[in-house]
Amino acid sequence: MELDFNSIIEFALGVGLQLVLLIIAYGIANSIGKKLISSLLHKSTQKQNISEARVLTLEKLLLNLFSYVLIFVFITMVFGVFNLSIGPLIASAGVLGLAIGFGAQGLVSDIVTGFFILLEKQIEVGEYVTTAGYNGIVEEVGLRTTKIRSFDGTLNFVPNRYMEGVSNHSRGTMRALVDIGISYDDDIDTAMRVVQSVCEQFSQDERFTEGPDVLGVQALGDSDVVLRVIGQTQNMEQWGAERDMRRAIKLAFDENGIEIPFPQQVTHLKKEES
Repeated sequence: MELDFNSIIEFALGVGLQLVLLIIAYGIANSIGKKLISSLLHKSTQKQNISEARVLTLEKLLLNLFSYVLIFVFITMVFGVFNLSIGPLIASAGVLGLAIGFGAQGLVSDIVTGFFILLEKQIEVGEYVTTAGYNGIVEEVGLRTTKIRSFDGTLNFVPNRYMEGVSNHSRGTMRALVDIGISYDDDIDTAMRVVQSVCEQFSQDERFTEGPDVLGVQALGDSDVVLRVIGQTQNMEQWGAERDMRRAIKLAFDENGIEIPFPQQVTHLKKEES
């Protein structure tokens, strides 16, 4: 009985020591592997002039795949520590996976769609996109889900099968559009000259690649005449440029006595003859 107890103690100590060594090895391999993947990827892509967004996309994908493979190897070695045969386990997992696969068509669709998103370079990390009802910056593109950070800070996990009709706003220049209203009592030509003078100032702004220019009268509103300004900006700079232009136009209108009217109604009273 004493011999059996000592054997159990020795076995437990041996297994425990092997598990501790496996955990330490896993941590070291995980850290070194991720650093090595990132380093090799950046070095190889620098020689091929691949965009930074594409590098980040591939880096996150490869790191995820490396983590999955490393976890599988770790679990396999843990079974080896306990002298369990991995063959029957893999066979059982295959049968179970086949059964689950019939009920996991959505998962398969996610992976297939994610593969084509990456292959066709529809979106990349750091780009501003609209898809599946979300607007925001892409933080990660995976084989199953894509992470999109909305402008309010919300991180959206979008299954790839729902990403139909992707609008990528980060490819090429963007349009800055400003509509400004003036009173019907103001002279349109004078107002357009004032706005054009503001546009000429912004034409020196490095955010603009073309224009901006006054297009003319865009609409005749209930209480104002709407003038439209349009220009082409660097990607992701259009919102800041539009805000700055609205401020500059308002200041220019104030200096020239041009009114930006508020909504108003004119009521006519008809006096009945007695």
